[in-house]
Amino acid sequence: MQMLSITIPNTYEGRTVASVLKERFDVSETYLRRLKTRPGSVLLNGEPVYVVTRVNGGDTLAFDPSDGEPFPIRPIPFPLDIVFEDEWLIVINKPKNLSVHPARDPNEPTVENALAAYFSGVDNPHPVSRLDKGTTGLLAVAKSGYIHALMKRQQADGRYRKKYLAILCGVPESTHFLVEAPIGPLNGSTYQRTVTGDGAAAKSECTVLAVRNGLSLCELVPHTGRTHQLRVHMAYAGFPLLGDWLYGQRSEAFDRPLLHASKLSFSHPVTHAPVALSAPVPDDFQICFPSEQ
Repeated sequence: MQMLSITIPNTYEGRTVASVLKERFDVSETYLRRLKTRPGSVLLNGEPVYVVTRVNGGDTLAFDPSDGEPFPIRPIPFPLDIVFEDEWLIVINKPKNLSVHPARDPNEPTVENALAAYFSGVDNPHPVSRLDKGTTGLLAVAKSGYIHALMKRQQADGRYRKKYLAILCGVPESTHFLVEAPIGPLNGSTYQRTVTGDGAAAKSECTVLAVRNGLSLCELVPHTGRTHQLRVHMAYAGFPLLGDWLYGQRSEAFDRPLLHASKLSFSHPVTHAPVALSAPVPDDFQICFPSEQ
């Protein structure tokens, strides 16, 4: 991963390296502490310096935005459908029934195991968000903790936007509706979530795109990021996802909740260019809505 650099403007004369890194590169206090422990990770005019060093106008300040060392994640080769990749980020179209994080079974491949093999120790996988094991679609992964922190800030301020396709059981009366209901853990469960008065605020948006055989193909937009949010909210509204055994009914025809992260947009964390990506409709969606492409 290449160094990021800046030519110090005269208005920054006398400021510390730490001050410049925070203001111009959004370097957090946590990452700044990591840079302090990595010799040669901060350079001023090509020479290693401490972050308390003061700069002059015209100086060149550079720092290493990588993690510095590989994560202890077991590399497990697994085919990846890569939608976007550059030096800083990778976005994949995740298949169904693949977990994002390492599982209890050390031999079971996950997205992080597969990316550890793909990166070959050069970069580390930092998923920007997570998708449930059964959910397909776009998943952005930063290649360092620094880039991950920048992407999480975009999640917080609304620049990181995701849209999902889902097939719901039943047909809503309205073609567009919102569900605003707090979500928290279900009593007695470490996994399942529910709508509860003492939960975290959550908001989901649903637009019906097509109706067929008592099912609704919908576009879902999560305006917050709670665990299982879309699944919980749609079930709460009376229209659980087809195949969702946890919040609806088990299906003999489908081995997962039919939820697909179809669109993703954000501002590139380094170049600041707009990025807009899409993933094709999965085959199991086509079974219920064959005309939808």
